[in-house]
Amino acid sequence: MLQSFFHCENLIKSYSNNTVVDGVSFSIKPGECLGVIGPNGAGKTTTLRICLGLTTPDAGQVTAFGHKMPEDALQIKSRLGVVSQFDTLDPDFTCAENLQVYGNYFGIDRKTLASRIPALLEFASLTPKADAKPAELSGGMKRRLSLARALINNPDLLLLDEPTTGLDPQARHLMWERLSQLVKNGKSILLTTHFMDEAERLCHRIIVLDHGKIIATGTPHELLREHLEPEVIEVFGQGAPELRNKFLSTFASRIEVTGESIYFYTSTANQILDELKAYPKLRVLHRPVNLEDLFLKLTGRQMREGS
Repeated sequence: MLQSFFHCENLIKSYSNNTVVDGVSFSIKPGECLGVIGPNGAGKTTTLRICLGLTTPDAGQVTAFGHKMPEDALQIKSRLGVVSQFDTLDPDFTCAENLQVYGNYFGIDRKTLASRIPALLEFASLTPKADAKPAELSGGMKRRLSLARALINNPDLLLLDEPTTGLDPQARHLMWERLSQLVKNGKSILLTTHFMDEAERLCHRIIVLDHGKIIATGTPHELLREHLEPEVIEVFGQGAPELRNKFLSTFASRIEVTGESIYFYTSTANQILDELKAYPKLRVLHRPVNLEDLFLKLTGRQMREGS
């Protein structure tokens, strides 16, 4: 079994008596994608900043590749690649020049850079845009350029903070394809995301973070099996919530109502679907549970500050 090469132990960070990271511990193995999900204010970005040495924890320790953060920050950062929530590309440089300048920060020699830059532009599907500046790129192109830049030092671990936020579906899927390719090639990824389908598609393991604490962890399959019924029936339309008080509830393990929708979580979906035939004006969706259901069960449906 592969040993972890990146480990966070009991991280704690507070601001003005508000604890935003509260005893967070996790490890990442080579070739593994670890996802961190949670509502706004859960502590995801602060945890990532601690991992990068940008924020000093009040307690706890980050160790990576046999080194400690922040004492050995330079040795650790030389083996990390970072894509932040917001693009930090230099607007005055072309795509190729952005990679060149970033590579210089790592002391990569000119010959090595000359071989890496075309390969990374090809990987990001940006070869035709090598001489274009960021202002000439779409949002998806900018994110792929940020990913290519994060790979310039051939890192062992990528830290990605909501890398597909703001992208349209086509751009998101292309980004997912590139990230999956990296993992298949042996790279490790620490990923924060608000997209549950993204976490389910990319991550080997998932951490659910809320109020600074890890409230659940496991593979997507393990988490769904442990916390949820296998199926959910969504019923939409005027009068749907009233079904909560009817005999239908006897077939559901758990029922949630939000607005004009009602959700039946169950192991006996066929019985509920048969009963719903008496309500032809209502829209009905029958599906297996997913990570969004898990997220809402563990963290609630109420809006959070900043949402």
